[in-house]
Amino acid sequence: MKKSPLEFYIAEKESFESALKEIQSKLRLLSVIRFLVFCATVFFVYYFLGDAKLMTLSGVVGGVTFVFFLKNYLNLKYKKNELEELVRINTVEIEVLNGHYFDLETGEEYLDPSHMFSYDIDLFGRGSFFQYSNRTATAAGRQKLVNLLTSNDLVGIEKKQEAIKELAEKPKWRQRFSAVASLIETENSPNAIVKWIRQYTLFLPKAMQYIPNIFSVISVGIMVAMYFDILAFGHLLVWFFLGLGITGVYLKNVSNLYNHATKAKDTFQQYYKLLEIIEETKFSSKLIEEKYNDIYSEGKNASAVLKIFSKALEALDQRNNIFLAIIGNALFLWDLKQTSKIEKWISMYGANVEKWFEVVSFFDAQNTLSNFAFNHPENTFPKIVSNAPVIDAKGLGHPLIANSKRVTSNCVIDSQDFFIVTGANMAGKSTFLRTVSLNIVMANSGLPVCAGEMKYSPVKLITSMRTTDSLADDTSYFFSELKRLKFIVEALKDEHYFIILDEILKGTNSTDKAIGSQKFVEKLVGSNATGIIATHDLSLCEIEEKYTQIKNYYFDAEIVNDELHFDYRLKDGICQNMNASFLLRKMEIV
Repeated sequence: MKKSPLEFYIAEKESFESALKEIQSKLRLLSVIRFLVFCATVFFVYYFLGDAKLMTLSGVVGGVTFVFFLKNYLNLKYKKNELEELVRINTVEIEVLNGHYFDLETGEEYLDPSHMFSYDIDLFGRGSFFQYSNRTATAAGRQKLVNLLTSNDLVGIEKKQEAIKELAEKPKWRQRFSAVASLIETENSPNAIVKWIRQYTLFLPKAMQYIPNIFSVISVGIMVAMYFDILAFGHLLVWFFLGLGITGVYLKNVSNLYNHATKAKDTFQQYYKLLEIIEETKFSSKLIEEKYNDIYSEGKNASAVLKIFSKALEALDQRNNIFLAIIGNALFLWDLKQTSKIEKWISMYGANVEKWFEVVSFFDAQNTLSNFAFNHPENTFPKIVSNAPVIDAKGLGHPLIANSKRVTSNCVIDSQDFFIVTGANMAGKSTFLRTVSLNIVMANSGLPVCAGEMKYSPVKLITSMRTTDSLADDTSYFFSELKRLKFIVEALKDEHYFIILDEILKGTNSTDKAIGSQKFVEKLVGSNATGIIATHDLSLCEIEEKYTQIKNYYFDAEIVNDELHFDYRLKDGICQNMNASFLLRKMEIV
């Protein structure tokens, strides 16, 4: 029997915690062994004091042994960090499925009152869809996700669905990708690194690809000759200062490269590991295959190519080591050797970096969408149709309301239909508007919608629900609302949109509001728009008699035993029961 998402996360968390305990024990053991090796090396070097060969042998054997155990320790430590991240990931999923997600990132920085719909429908901010669903681990992936949710893009929805379905079935792969992506704190954004590589100017002559190697061979030869008394120490000293002089010629340019390389090093280390994880897996969906094909260059995996660059940047970073800074540059032209590798790489592969970074951010964003699909097996991928109702849904509900509390409605909205929705305060009008809006956004992103069944003819969305005034722009609430409505009218001249309005023209008197609202709805109907308007103004419902496209619906409220009751279900007709005066009296305000 297939596990539920919650059961899966609990089992994974327990498994990773068990593996973490084993690795922590191994790390403690390796720490003891490294200490003993160090002590033994010091002991034997001291024991053989005076015997240069045995002292050297003891130092070399001890050093190699110490490095061997150190490397194993560092590899295990990385694995420990990865397991800790996997434990955290599964803990977060368990908490979210239990309704506790308000400590996650809100995405408030993406709030934009001028956007077509995101400000109105709780896409960002506290308690938002972004806060509930976002699992991106990189800044670029997070921005990619934001772009996907806000783009109003109707192209290739079925391909998006196919990609999300495939990744949703790979939860362990997705978690490993996210864990690795979370481990390294990068100093520079991928965009800044791409810009640096694009603008980078090569400064080393091509011959410098060979000169450091030749210089190093000569240095070794001089030292061997000096050991056998063929050359004097003075010859090595002259060669030593010659190496420093050659390095010094390019010191300023190398230092400038180093400053950028230091900031880019961690990013490249992170990205080549993520590309390795992508390359290890086979994908079948078309959208993912297209991205998968972008990570090859001249028959080589992008991860292998990026790894070479990462190692070169890391090697250049070692110039801060006093030994390499002096001995390395004087005898082996260390800085120039690493710089030559970096410049050669940039000239060969620099043009591909942006594309490879984009692939990683694509998978990071897709992981979030696929994770949402995995967490909600009860949701359904809408069937994409044309020349049919825009929305034909059974059991349509709000995705952020818990299953136990969610009340769903059947909803069929034909193209060019316009619903007028009335209802008492708190009866569910605004929630219904956000339900329809958010499910349209989810459908356009390729996500499964919160419905038992849904057919969908793709449409772009515009809303006007939360108009705000602006003291900075000296803009009144009413004028801001008029600007928003003007924006909607202008948009409809170019494309077909699904319009969602909540109590428009709130900034004027009731008579003006009734006349203005009626004329605006008639304007929308005349533009063949599809949409919904929620209102308390029952006079607006009268225009149903003039236009076949307009249909009246309502949410009801009942007073039973002096208590207010809501069923939150969409019904045909016009609301007859309002509750403002009842609530004023009930709360002893009047």
